[in-house]
Amino acid sequence: MADGDPLAAQFAGLDVITDRAKRLMSDLAVRPAESRDPLVYDLDWNETARLASWRQAVEDTEHLPPLLGAAIALLAWEEIEPLQHKDWLGRLLVAGLLRARSRTPYHLFAQTWVFARSRVERRRAQDPTTKLVALLDGFAEAAKLGMKEHDRWLLARRQLDRRLAGRRSNSSLPALADLVIARPILSAGLIARELKVTPRAAQDLVAELNLREMTGSRAISRLGDHMRIVTTFGK
Repeated sequence: MADGDPLAAQFAGLDVITDRAKRLMSDLAVRPAESRDPLVYDLDWNETARLASWRQAVEDTEHLPPLLGAAIALLAWEEIEPLQHKDWLGRLLVAGLLRARSRTPYHLFAQTWVFARSRVERRRAQDPTTKLVALLDGFAEAAKLGMKEHDRWLLARRQLDRRLAGRRSNSSLPALADLVIARPILSAGLIARELKVTPRAAQDLVAELNLREMTGSRAISRLGDHMRIVTTFGK
């Protein structure tokens, strides 16, 4: 990727998350069972063998369309239950699988939305086909929800751009606008560190950009680094 690409930082962040998940899975696989507390862990739960079974299930989907393969991998994670704890890791790995297979190359798909948009009785049906179709329907609904979120942030970006019209070239407001889109929950201390300004100046920038506190108020308290968290945009 070329230097200066505005997406480079986002790609790097996704790579860090994926690598962290892989390291965590490897650490769990090699951890000896006798080192675990039997009050918390079932010592007969062979995570190494279960992870191997799940990896094999994932490899068996390589010839399939990416979305179908990801749904099967997610279903296999639920069926095999490789890890006694950290069940959420499976969803993250399946999201990484979609990215690795170029289905969602620019982001990690929100797997939790898949379950939120799928009816429980269909996902827990005895028939594997019914469960698989339920997951695929969940993927479709989650994708729609993701596009709505994308459109919402695109509108927010346009609102910010309108507020930036006519600003002088050395203003810190454009940098704050970029920061708000990248990190929608901010504090004065974080803004000050990222923009290299004082906390008081950070608060002035927030007020000028007309950001809101999470409580809905537009007034920002003068509390230095402990300014209440701000997010979203005023009308």
